[in-house]
Amino acid sequence: MASTIVIKDVSKSFGKKAVLNNINLTVDSGQIYGLIGPSGSGKTTLVKLIVGMDRPSQGHIHVLDTPIPNLNLLQKIGYMAQADALYTDLTGEENLAFFASLFKLNKKDQKERIAYAAELVNLTPHLKKKVQDYSGGMKRRLSLAVALIQDPQVLILDEPTVGIDPELRQSIWAEIHRLKETGKTILVTTHVMDEAEKCDRLAMVRDGEILTSGTPAELKEHYRITSLEEVFLKAGGKKE
Repeated sequence: MASTIVIKDVSKSFGKKAVLNNINLTVDSGQIYGLIGPSGSGKTTLVKLIVGMDRPSQGHIHVLDTPIPNLNLLQKIGYMAQADALYTDLTGEENLAFFASLFKLNKKDQKERIAYAAELVNLTPHLKKKVQDYSGGMKRRLSLAVALIQDPQVLILDEPTVGIDPELRQSIWAEIHRLKETGKTILVTTHVMDEAEKCDRLAMVRDGEILTSGTPAELKEHYRITSLEEVFLKAGGKKE
């Protein structure tokens, strides 16, 4: 199986503070890979390095066999940040149209992708409203729609379900699985253990290091316990 994301010996420091320490990680194509860990564990920093928003202090990252950072690769990567990066004085539709215009889509494709992405996250009835009038959950859904707008091969989702009600959380996960079935590679960060169960493989991150990695079943078997939360504690993690 081809590897979509390869992270080799990656460390990152801000001044004297080491945030990531010697991370090695491989995500195969068509996989849902979960980065699990409490806030401040280094997950978001790692995600930003993968997307190319920042550079590692040492080590190398390749996405789709291309060294990161690489501007041309952004066409193939959908990124949903933990903080919603939206234009609040524009409508939901105008936000989607703006982000669609950044990619090489003709007008017909843009229109189709906007309709698809909005429908996917249940925002079609709210597209004409300004984003400043959206609830927190609606903004998260719009951020996910933005990440999907150019039909990327790789999806990087940083805490995609924070602040979202349980019903919609389920529908977003159903969509993540459906996207996987179409051959997309999806990297998800979360600190919610039941979401970890939905991933094909997991890496448990704490204090900038990977404590352990494997499929949910492998991790539970290795530590001889039935709950991923306990695996995390046993591997050296602790609750927030």
